[in-house]
Amino acid sequence: MNTETEITEIVAAELSGDRAARIGRDAARIEELAYYGFEGRVYEVFEIELYQEVQPIVLGMIRKGSLARLAQQHCAHQGRKFFVHPDDMRLLKSSSDARDTIMVDVLTAAMRKLHRDLKKGCGWRADHNGPRGASCLTSYFITLCVWMFRRAYVKWAQDRVKWARLHAVYDFTEGAANEAGIGGLLGSTSYEVDAEVFGTNFEEILDEQAPETQAVVRLTITGFVDTEIADQLNLTHGAVRTRKTRFRTALYEAASEGRIWIPKELHARAGSRQQAKGVAA
Repeated sequence: MNTETEITEIVAAELSGDRAARIGRDAARIEELAYYGFEGRVYEVFEIELYQEVQPIVLGMIRKGSLARLAQQHCAHQGRKFFVHPDDMRLLKSSSDARDTIMVDVLTAAMRKLHRDLKKGCGWRADHNGPRGASCLTSYFITLCVWMFRRAYVKWAQDRVKWARLHAVYDFTEGAANEAGIGGLLGSTSYEVDAEVFGTNFEEILDEQAPETQAVVRLTITGFVDTEIADQLNLTHGAVRTRKTRFRTALYEAASEGRIWIPKELHARAGSRQQAKGVAA
């Protein structure tokens, strides 16, 4: 079964009514939209209605893996390499957030493509003669979604990799509680937790600090030791330690304000350090 035939059958299973009647309505709608130059409020309503109709279909195809499979078939037919990792397929099947992210990008790109095609007078035609005869506008649009899946998937997969790298640096997880990363910054070398610790506000709090403090912190969580940071930034070792202390203070203040979450064990360690300083004084 080729891609066009399978898409036609998927759409037919999702939509009710006679196919010929639907194609006739689509032709009349396109003629109306052409009268307005495929612009204005009439076209906006058309896009909204089309989006609402195809959204559940596309989400279902992403969940079942058929959209990825058809996209790979399409790319292979064009001589283009495209591979969807099995781990990603499992995540798309289980995660509604992941499906929504790709679905939005796919539909947005397909809508733009459809708009360009209609304004050029090409794209869907009521007299198109496919393997199963003429297909409705919805089937044609789902075909565009198949074409757009590759780019949306690659972007999503790259963003996941970027997040994972950021997570490894900024999150205090079981594998990151060591001299590098957040554990080193907060002075902890053995405490371990299984869940995410710092939210996305970490970067926001860091951006509020002085440029030198930002540089010290970024090098610290990347794994550089104080002596290396001092050499790179042309600072004294004392200045590096001071900058780290200031940022730790800013983090704990942010935690007390509810802007970021830090485990109570690390709060306790911070309190112990402060008490020790007081005793020494």
